Amino acid sequence: MAKMMTLETLTERLRLVQGDQLLAVVLYGSAARGEHAAQRSDFNVLVIVRSLTPAALRATAATAQEWTASGNPPPLILTAAEWKSSGDVFAMEVADILDRHRVLFGALPAEPASVAAADLRHQLEFEAMGKLLALRQGILAAGADPARELALLAASKSAVMVLFRTLLRVHGEPVAHGSEEAVRRAAGHAGFDAAPFLEVLAHVHGKPLIPAARADEVLAAYHAGLERFVAHVDSLMSGK
Repeated sequence: MAKMMTLETLTERLRLVQGDQLLAVVLYGSAARGEHAAQRSDFNVLVIVRSLTPAALRATAATAQEWTASGNPPPLILTAAEWKSSGDVFAMEVADILDRHRVLFGALPAEPASVAAADLRHQLEFEAMGKLLALRQGILAAGADPARELALLAASKSAVMVLFRTLLRVHGEPVAHGSEEAVRRAAGHAGFDAAPFLEVLAHVHGKPLIPAARADEVLAAYHAGLERFVAHVDSLMSGK
């Protein structure tokens, strides 16, 4: 069995390959928030460089492949200029990174220091509907198999939590550092039942696992909650 690549090894390899071009290696997502679940969560890493060429990407390919073979998404590599201008295009992701991250090497550039509320609202509307449609496609693909339904729920957790934290930001609230609190507060704003989302959070961390006999029930309630969330976001955009 191949040895899993650690964050320390990844950072060192990136330093060797990128050299003076490397400005920062930053951990973000559930691990940076202290909510990493072994065997169920991956490590999300942002890499910022001065400039980037196809040759530099090819030189980094072997490291990235070993990193993904360890169960993680490929590093997100941006130039400093791209990171500086990304607050409007990737408002949700940038806001989440700025809110909670851990610098593994270098320093996160000073800009952007924040994202505009209007940019958050626009991306939230797009992403919320996209996640709902993806969930429906997943339900179709699961074919009523409880194991696949539970895997679908667990896989959706991180993306849905980004939606919930973004909603809190749109409402002008400080973002809850605990996922359970974020779920409850988002549910209060959008009017959905928090229970299935709290069950999925507990399931991801193995305390307790959702029994297979309840997979369909929890998935149905989860889908209904996400529908209600999308409707609330739509009302924010339309001013209803």
